[in-house]
Amino acid sequence: MAFLSLARRAAVMTGLALLAFHAPASAQQKDQAKQGQAQTAPKPGATPAQPGTVKSNHGAWSIVCDQPAGANGEQCALMQNVIADDRPEVGLSVVVLKTADRKAKILRVLAPLGVLLPNGLGLNIDGKDIGRAYFVRCFADGCYAEVVLEDELLKTLRSGAQATFIVFQTPEEGIGIPVDLKGFADGYDALP
Repeated sequence: MAFLSLARRAAVMTGLALLAFHAPASAQQKDQAKQGQAQTAPKPGATPAQPGTVKSNHGAWSIVCDQPAGANGEQCALMQNVIADDRPEVGLSVVVLKTADRKAKILRVLAPLGVLLPNGLGLNIDGKDIGRAYFVRCFADGCYAEVVLEDELLKTLRSGAQATFIVFQTPEEGIGIPVDLKGFADGYDALP
């Protein structure tokens, strides 16, 4: 998750245009499917859920599928919703999906409204700084950071134990939100 070149930003924006309105509903479905788990974060003010189905669970991750309006087939995503240990009002939805044309893999993170946008979203995996992604768009349910999931980052996520996503409320105050990577590799392999 590094600084994106102009070509990569264009690819990210293309993926966002294809999938932007589908992710919030799927994240809401994930919340309902994982109710009662300690790290599941409900999304205050989230849009009403559209039909979606949890197809399988893989450790801390779930595969959620739905058919977006106008699509020929189902779109599935590997998802996990988490909250900050010490800040229950700060939660994230982490989504990994393959674009409809199967030409790209996307890592999308939904952060709450009120985060400092210019600082982006930081990522550490097992204590190693991976980099930052910029927020690309905000909707009523939060702000989206998104990157093309390159092979090197995918390999690191597959072999890692814990990721920490960092959002900023001020330029100096980062809030680390742990994401369990247990089951990520199996879930990614099962992603259609």
